[in-house]
Amino acid sequence: MLWLMDFVYFLVILATSPIWITRIILHPKKYRHGWLEKLLGLVPRRDSDAPCVWFHAVSVGEVNLLRPLLSEFRRRFPQYEIVLSTTTQSGMEVAKKRFPDLPVFFCPMDFSWAVCRAMRRIRPDLLVLTELELWPNLIRAARVCGAGVAVVNARLSDRSFRGYRRIGWAFRGTFNRICLVAAQDSTTAQRFVELGVSPSRVVTTGSLKFDGVELDRNNEATRRFRELAAIGGNEVVFLAGSTQKEEESLAIQVYKELCREFPRLRLILVPRHPERFDEVAEMLGQSRLPWQRRSELPGHADVVPDLGKATDQTFEEESDNSPRTSRPIILVDTVGELSAWWGTAHIALVGGSFGSRGGQNMLEPAGYGAAVCFGPNTWNFRDIVGHLLKANAAVVVHDIDELRQFVRRCLKDPDYALALGENARNLILAHRGATQRTIEQLQKLLQPSCGVVPQWVKQSA
Repeated sequence: MLWLMDFVYFLVILATSPIWITRIILHPKKYRHGWLEKLLGLVPRRDSDAPCVWFHAVSVGEVNLLRPLLSEFRRRFPQYEIVLSTTTQSGMEVAKKRFPDLPVFFCPMDFSWAVCRAMRRIRPDLLVLTELELWPNLIRAARVCGAGVAVVNARLSDRSFRGYRRIGWAFRGTFNRICLVAAQDSTTAQRFVELGVSPSRVVTTGSLKFDGVELDRNNEATRRFRELAAIGGNEVVFLAGSTQKEEESLAIQVYKELCREFPRLRLILVPRHPERFDEVAEMLGQSRLPWQRRSELPGHADVVPDLGKATDQTFEEESDNSPRTSRPIILVDTVGELSAWWGTAHIALVGGSFGSRGGQNMLEPAGYGAAVCFGPNTWNFRDIVGHLLKANAAVVVHDIDELRQFVRRCLKDPDYALALGENARNLILAHRGATQRTIEQLQKLLQPSCGVVPQWVKQSA
């Protein structure tokens, strides 16, 4: 089975090689790093004999998701060493910033020789995968070496579930080797059982996303960004974050149509992928609106004096004689800052929801009490969206007309916007606790359980 998977991976890489070569040439920063770790498993060797847990997070979103879990884990189990792997360059950059005291490395690709060497070099007692990272060779290597395997904050979209069911024969052993599935919801839990995980190993713990949500608009990072962008206390920030292709154009067009009527309106754009920063910059240039890159903002911009009685969490309806401002649109062309930038927003458009992405995390702006909207395609966050809509804590906008109407209503009726934000904050507070429930389940795997006797052979790799 190992060599069969290697052969399949080789065929996939061969078939897609023109795409990867093009990406490496066009985006060298993103694709030229970590190949010794990825292809050969030459991850940093762990010399200590202390017990160890290996956490894996794919990219920026998963790295940020792990913050409360890792913090609580380290508090509860200080005797365990922690190592952290990621898949993408952006994830690597954020992981090093978030966890400067942890070994951080690129997770090896799922070739048998790479994952086996990585396991020998790290010697973990437990491998913790975030959300949905089910690599057969990696999971098998962990179990052969005596490490338990857990999937935390587990989710299975409709599409992924259908895909795994179609090739269930190939993944039956993989699902059977998983010691714990800490599922976000009961639907996901049932799907893992149907795919072959023993019911006794599947638990519904809730979503870690609720626990990691920041609620304080005056946190240090948000305050710094507010000053950096010179956001006045009476200005209204419309922030479009985690945007995909063409979603920025929706936000720009709506802003362009409304900024004359509401001159205190500000627009901030935070594209999801760094390689699109220049593309969005060109789009802004063509709009003929004033704009500025976040990377070019002065280090200590002066804060605009408060123009009225509104605070940074409230705003007033604009009058016909309101003073005009010439504040530029801000293009956030840096990685790993979105969660803090959301704290500057009064009106939030969550990207990845108009195309085929399936949505992005809408809880971050909701936690700050912003009036949140997103497009119709949010299947990756179906349960969270359901909770938000049921609580009147967010709005679905299907096209540019509905987006324009939503932003206009928030500007004309501040009480409506504030009610959406307050409902969202209350919802998040009511759903916290997944971190503690997950830690309790992981604790059961830290003893000699899972039915595997460690077989570590301390050999050079």
